[in-house]
Amino acid sequence: MRKREYDEDDVRVRPGKGSRPRTRIRPAHENAVQGFVVAVDRGRYTCLVESTGEKGRRRKKDQLEGATMSGRVVVAMKARELGRKGIVVGDRVALVGDVSGASDTLARVVRVEPRTSMLRRSADDTDNTDGIERPVVANADQLVIVTALADPPPRPRMIDRMLVAAFDADIEPVLCLTKSDLASPEELLSLYRPLGVPYVVLQKGGTLEEVRECLSGKISVLVGHSGVGKSTLVNALVPDANRAVSHVNAVTGRGRHTSTSAVALELPEGGWIIDTPGVRSFGLAHVSVETVLAGFPDLIEGTVGCPKGCSHLSEECALDAWVTAGHADPVRLVSLRRLLASRDGAPEDGRESASDG
Repeated sequence: MRKREYDEDDVRVRPGKGSRPRTRIRPAHENAVQGFVVAVDRGRYTCLVESTGEKGRRRKKDQLEGATMSGRVVVAMKARELGRKGIVVGDRVALVGDVSGASDTLARVVRVEPRTSMLRRSADDTDNTDGIERPVVANADQLVIVTALADPPPRPRMIDRMLVAAFDADIEPVLCLTKSDLASPEELLSLYRPLGVPYVVLQKGGTLEEVRECLSGKISVLVGHSGVGKSTLVNALVPDANRAVSHVNAVTGRGRHTSTSAVALELPEGGWIIDTPGVRSFGLAHVSVETVLAGFPDLIEGTVGCPKGCSHLSEECALDAWVTAGHADPVRLVSLRRLLASRDGAPEDGRESASDG
């Protein structure tokens, strides 16, 4: 019997799981529907999907750019093709899959639309500062810094840090001063009038018309340290919000953190407010000196004579001579240096927070 000779045609190899050729071409998802991320929870994204017309056609993207949108709530997960790209509250996204919003259904986020703004902070509230940027909220129009005038007392250093974050994000900052029935706002406002920061003043039992007008038609992020009445304000502006509130500790002068995640809430008169969760600090390690300086156009020309890499906090800074010569208001230079110091320095008592109250 003749011995058989084998060749490669006789060898059968079972293909592995990764045998499919990889491609950089990704589906266009032309039929994806537009959504607005209103909450994020452990890899699940709650999105508000726009209503469709009689023929089921999607509204155009520019119709979603406004601050008001009605529709159905859809829960989605991130598509694998997005990789490690982060998605935050305020993002406008494209969704595919089951976008009916029915119970126990799950859609996929396949695209994050270009952002108009991004509020960020650095995770420098630990001993091992990594300086990595943490996205907080996308596409906001303004940052509303809520602070109490008393009980607890205002913390200018924390306010300064939030102002720097607003300059970095290129969004409009607004001061919202609560509990004016307990203390006058004049002392605090004297620090921020030179910066041209708009403000609203509230008191217990007072009208909310001024703050409603400020928020109407815009996407606003509310931040503030504990005990200032931020969640109480949110509940007053959005009656169905049901945000948990806390009381100020009589011993420490601090409130307990009550919000645990960022959530976008639609205002009855139009616009959105995004209530942010508590954080131990508002880190600014990612913000450059030049970014802060950009908020002071009247001082930029005076930095021409500064040494390379000038921090504008040292004696070698040329801004002192510039201001002394009458080219700018000395109060503006004081404000700039206060913000630069807050960017690099520790909070006033080492424990300042940016949570709700």
